[in-house]
Parts: sequence; structure tokens; C-alpha cells
Amino acid sequence: MSLSYKEVAEIIKVIDASACEEVILEVEGARLVIRRGNGTAGPATAGTPTSASAASAAAPAQSHTPAQSHIPAQSQPAAAPGQPAAGTEDGIVVRAPMVGTFYRCPSPDEPPFVEEGAAVKSGDPICLIEVMKLYTTIEATTDGTIVNIAAEDGALVEFNQPLFTIKPA
Repeated sequence: MSLSYKEVAEIIKVIDASACEEVILEVEGARLVIRRGNGTAGPATAGTPTSASAASAAAPAQSHTPAQSHIPAQSQPAAAPGQPAAGTEDGIVVRAPMVGTFYRCPSPDEPPFVEEGAAVKSGDPICLIEVMKLYTTIEATTDGTIVNIAAEDGALVEFNQPLFTIKPA
């Protein structure tokens, strides 16, 4: 299935609302690169399709299967105006880097990445956020213990919404 103009526009809209600086989408030999800063969006290398419609989205047979390559997420985006900073007296808050569907498990038949009270190391996967069948792995920002899980599995989360609180080790 090819990406339509509307789908590419929606992806750009979601990226625009997030703290992501760069997104690279590679599907079936096509490569779409979107970078913030210099305002360019388009293919990054020669020999790849030159239009977004040439790229196709991988539609997994199972509705909750992570994509083969994950887009790196910014661990702690800057707090939006009027919102508290990433740290609290309880620990460090991991916030959603984008709008999407929050998943605690890598797939429906597997256990959650983490539970409250679980020890984590910086870089450990703690959840997934899905946007238009693209799954972004959210990682722990510090070594410590999960003291709070603020989002419900399968729920829509907003940009900068608190997801987890980690008490540093």
C-alpha cells in the first residue's frame, strides 16, 4: 500500500507537534527523510523514490506488531509552557514525545515492558507509542525504579503528557 499525500501530511503534522528533530522512514526500499531545522523534507539519498507516494507503509497482519525499525524518540522533550519541568520530588518524569497510542507491551501476547517497582537502566525500552502503524520505542532516561505509570495501555496520549516517573538509583 502506497502512502498517500494525506498520510504523508498527517505524518508531518504529528512530527511537527513533537520534539523529534529527524525521522527516517524506510519501507520496501523507499526512504522518506523529514528533518526539522533547515525546513527540508524529502529523500535523503540518490536512487530512492523521489515522491512520498512511492513509499509504502508496512501494514502488519496483527494490529499491534512493532515496525521492524523504530524511530529514536527524544527521551525528555522540553516542558511545554505552563507545564512542570521533567523532574519532580518523586523522580524523573518520562513524557510522550508525540501524540499517539500508548502501549505497555511489545505485542498483545507478551508481558509489559515494565511494571511499577521494576528496576530500569537508561536506554531500556519502557513502552511503545504508535502513530499511523509506526511504532516508536520510548526508553528509560535514567537508571532507577519505575514509581508511577501515568498512562493507560491502549490509550491516546498527548504530546508532553507524563507517561512514567522514574526514581533515580
